[in-house]
Amino acid sequence: MKILITGGHLSPLLSVIDVLPKNTDILIVGRKRALEGDAAFSLEYQEIQKRGIPFKSIVTGRLQRKFTKHTITSLLKFPYGFISAVEILKRFRPDVVLSFGSYISLPVNLAAFILKVPVVLHEQTFGVGTSNKISAVFAKKICVSWEESKKYFPESKTVLTGIPIRKEMSDSADKKPPVFNKKFENTNLPMIYVTGGSLGSHAINLMVEKNLEDLLKKFRIFHQTGDAKEFGDFDRLEKKRETLDGKIQDRYLPAKFVDPSTTGSVIKSSAFVVSRSGINTVSELIFLGKPGILIPLPYSQNHEQIKNAEFFRDLGMGEILFQNAPQDKLLASTEAMFKNLEKYNKNAEVAQKTVQKDGASKIVEVLMQIIHT
Repeated sequence: MKILITGGHLSPLLSVIDVLPKNTDILIVGRKRALEGDAAFSLEYQEIQKRGIPFKSIVTGRLQRKFTKHTITSLLKFPYGFISAVEILKRFRPDVVLSFGSYISLPVNLAAFILKVPVVLHEQTFGVGTSNKISAVFAKKICVSWEESKKYFPESKTVLTGIPIRKEMSDSADKKPPVFNKKFENTNLPMIYVTGGSLGSHAINLMVEKNLEDLLKKFRIFHQTGDAKEFGDFDRLEKKRETLDGKIQDRYLPAKFVDPSTTGSVIKSSAFVVSRSGINTVSELIFLGKPGILIPLPYSQNHEQIKNAEFFRDLGMGEILFQNAPQDKLLASTEAMFKNLEKYNKNAEVAQKTVQKDGASKIVEVLMQIIHT
């Protein structure tokens, strides 16, 4: 059995790989670079390389949500991406293509349709992304994470599978995070895990930098910064750490990335999380019962991250901090959350029961049905 997997969502991709039959021949098609025009390698590329799974990089165009110096050249890349996808599919000859959305998947899905390779989509969000909306026209099956998403797709094609949660997320949750050092661990203060997702978030990084000394008076901060060369956030924050007073220096630990196999333990070790509100992050916080302050990406497609954050807040698990808020608002928000943490934790225990725990296995069942039909 040969499966080509594509799309820009690493967490569910890894979840499905973990439950595929051991003899499955897998090829991942994704982005090698983290950001348009940036030299940093993407986390998906690094993680797939680490696992020894074949990876093909594809360069294609995207409809950017903000006009930048890369917008025109990016759009002109789509034909090249489509031709590359056709060549990859002809060489690999998969039985099925599994797509997790994002701009990177669209030329692959279109090429698969033209070459008569069945396409299965997975939609993580409460709505529908542009790539999946287009690809749904020719997909054989569409797996959705949430009941709310079913209305966006043809009923005859749509299956409610739930969102895939990585097995290692739960396996590592009760373990000691190997990324921590002894000095950081021996500081007896509650820990906040700050993350901008696999790419990091320049805006969140700046918020933390602005409030760092005040935050470190009351908390330890484990900070996943990303590695975008354009901003150099990790290097700058690492240097800032070295200038901190000795009493608080050991309370701050920046890192470019967090290995997916240890994310569960990092989240569990924290008092609460400060993060973007991508659907995978929100789902994992609910799954692990961890409160948080969510800072939605303001220009996400169809305000997707704002909707995710509102869903999380309505569960009583946390609060929303908008990116355009005064940067010192982060300090007040963290202090308020810690003061009322018992309430958020109780709500989180209830919310944990709403997450299906076998989403990845259900997606594999759909793949098997398509292959053997």
